[in-house]
Amino acid sequence: MFVVAGALFVTSAVSSAGTDLRAGRYDDLPGLAEAEADRVEGLRQRQSALAQEVDDLTERLGDTDAEWAQAEADAVAGPAGLVPVRGPGMTVTLTDAPEAVVNTVGSGVNINNLVVHQQDIQAVVNALWAGGAEAMTVQGQRVVSTTGIRCVGNTVILHGVPYAPPYVISAIGPGEGMLDSLDQSPYIGFYLEAVAAYQVGWDVRVETEIVAPAFSGSTELNYARPVADP
Repeated sequence: MFVVAGALFVTSAVSSAGTDLRAGRYDDLPGLAEAEADRVEGLRQRQSALAQEVDDLTERLGDTDAEWAQAEADAVAGPAGLVPVRGPGMTVTLTDAPEAVVNTVGSGVNINNLVVHQQDIQAVVNALWAGGAEAMTVQGQRVVSTTGIRCVGNTVILHGVPYAPPYVISAIGPGEGMLDSLDQSPYIGFYLEAVAAYQVGWDVRVETEIVAPAFSGSTELNYARPVADP
């Protein structure tokens, strides 16, 4: 499962080859982001309550087939990110350049180099998976095989919720392996150039315990179907 999750991020990162790896994002939408985050959180809580109701009804059935299906679901719940886990690991925090730097850069500086982009977050996530991460969160949300990250204005959308920086990525796994993977990532190398030149934020901390909550969103997949001939 973790390989699949990592592959989704790698695909997005590789697809930017030949273009600006740190494309533009510097509009001011904090109010909209906060309001939308509150709305989505309300929907998420409603979805979680309905899922619990379905589980309760299933348990009451006592049907052999239902019990078998539940056992199958329980077996894959851990790898799928549907149960909470905790353990040692590390946290990486990415932030935009300070406002003082943004306001003083010359006209020859590309403003896109002063902010965190989805490619930067994806690069960190990919490197942590490659370094042996067993579970991961971004902004406190569990990363699963269907997780996608995209920029909208000066916010990043994760599982339908908009977030403003700082962006916090926490991973449970071997600290040494994940640190080595971060150091060896060429995509993170691009980001660190902006860190050195424009004070874009980069903080890596080894943690004795990280708690990764269970993924609480929808696990259903929507996909296209071919149109039948008339």
